[in-house]
Amino acid sequence: MSCNIILFFCYQGYLSQFYADVGVTNSSVHRMVKTSFRQDLQTMQVTGVLDNETVEAMKAPRCGVSDISRYGHFDGKPRWKKRLLTYRITQYTQDLTQSQVDAIIAQAFQLYSDVIPLDFKQVNSGTADIMILFKGGYHGDFYPFDGAGGVLAHANSPGWGQGGDTHFDDDERWTFTQRGVNLLLVAAHEFGHALGLDHSRDRGALMYPTYRYVNTNGYRLPDDDKHGVQALYGPRTITYPGPEPEEPTEDPNPDPLPNPRGEQCSRGLVFDAATSIRRDLFFFKNGYYWRKSTTATGIRFTKVNTKWSQINYVDAAFEVPSKDVVYLFEGRQYWGIRAYAKTVISGFPKSLTNLGLPSSVSKVDAAVYVPTTRKTLIFVNNQYWSYDQGRNQMDVGYPRYITQDFPGIGSKVDAAFENYGYLYFSDGPRQSEYYLPYRRVMRVLLNYGWLNCY
Repeated sequence: MSCNIILFFCYQGYLSQFYADVGVTNSSVHRMVKTSFRQDLQTMQVTGVLDNETVEAMKAPRCGVSDISRYGHFDGKPRWKKRLLTYRITQYTQDLTQSQVDAIIAQAFQLYSDVIPLDFKQVNSGTADIMILFKGGYHGDFYPFDGAGGVLAHANSPGWGQGGDTHFDDDERWTFTQRGVNLLLVAAHEFGHALGLDHSRDRGALMYPTYRYVNTNGYRLPDDDKHGVQALYGPRTITYPGPEPEEPTEDPNPDPLPNPRGEQCSRGLVFDAATSIRRDLFFFKNGYYWRKSTTATGIRFTKVNTKWSQINYVDAAFEVPSKDVVYLFEGRQYWGIRAYAKTVISGFPKSLTNLGLPSSVSKVDAAVYVPTTRKTLIFVNNQYWSYDQGRNQMDVGYPRYITQDFPGIGSKVDAAFENYGYLYFSDGPRQSEYYLPYRRVMRVLLNYGWLNCY
C-alpha cells in the first residue's frame, strides 16, 4: 500500500511512529496511550491540520527517536552516574575518512563536556559506554533504517547494556559541510539522547526532531539544550582556589630564571610549552609547570627538575597517548618519559637530529601530536616539520611555512597541544583554537584562561 494511494494512512503511520508517546503514564506497566490523529497533528506544533506545511514537515529528514511533547528528558530522567564516559566507533562510513569521523565525533561530544562535568574518551577495543556504528537498513536492533532521507540516526537513553548506543544510517551522504547531511549536527543531537535529553519544542534547539543545517563554524550548544543537559548533570563549574604546590616550595638549588608562579593570572602570560599527559594539561614556563587536572580541583605548580631530575626547563612537549609516552625537549636534546613516571626511558636523551631535524636547529619552539593523523608537528621559527610516528621518520617535503598551512594562527608557535579534537597554538599570550578538518581558527583565546583565571 503506497503513500501515493492512501496518503492519509501513511501520515497517520508517521504520527504513530514519532508522536504517539504523548500519553505515556507513570505506572508499573508504563502504558503508551495513543492520541487521536488530530491531537497528534497538533502535537507537531506546525498547523494542527493536514495542510502543505504539515506535509513538508513530515517529509523533513529527522531523528529516529519518538517525540514526547511534555518532557525535556526521558521518562524517569535516566542519566549517567560516572564522570568519564568511553565511546567506540565499530563501523565507519565511507563518505568521510576515519580521521575525519573521529574528529567530528570528538567535537560533538565536546559540545556537552564544555557545559557539563562529563568527559568523553574514545577507545578502540572492548565494550565502551557508548557504542557507535554507521550502517544502513537492518543493523542489529529492532529499528531498521529506511534508506536515504527519512530517519537519519537514533540513540538509546542512558543505561546498562545498550544504553547510550548510537546508530547512523549509512545510506545517507555524511559530510562536514552543508551539503549532504552534516555529521556534527546529527551526532551532537543523538548524543543528547545518549545523555538523557528528549526532543525539544524549541525550533532553534539542537534537540528539535527534524534536521536543519546551521553554520557549524564555532558552533556551541544552544541555550535550550544547554539548560536541558545541565538540569541532568549540573554545570561544568570553574574553581578558584589558589595553586596547590605538588612539591616543597623551598628549593635548595634555586633556578636563575624568575619563578613564574605569580604570572598564573596575567593576561600577558606566555607559555614555553604545553602538552596533555593522560588528559591532564601541563603548561611549562621558566623551568616550572602548571598542571590542570581533569579529576582534582585547583592548579598545581611544580618545578620541572623535581619531577624529572634530568631536565631543567622545557622548550616543547608532546604526548603520544597510544604509546603512553611523553616527549620533553630541552635545547638540542629530547627525552622520552612514561606518562607520570619520574624516570626517563632507557636510551634518552637523544639529539634533535635523531628525529630528522637539521643540525642547524638548536631548539624546538613547540610540538604537538595529532591523534587523527598520527603525525607530530614540530615548530621551529616560522616553519614546521611533520614526523610520522608510525614510520618513525620525518615526512618528505618539509619544512613548510606555518602561515602556508595554518592560516590565522600567526607566523610562529610558542606552545601547542591537542585537547578533545582541537589544536591549540600559542603565539605570545594569544592562543588560537584550531580545527584541523576545516583548517580554520575557531576561537582566539588568551593562555591564562586555562589556569582557572576568568
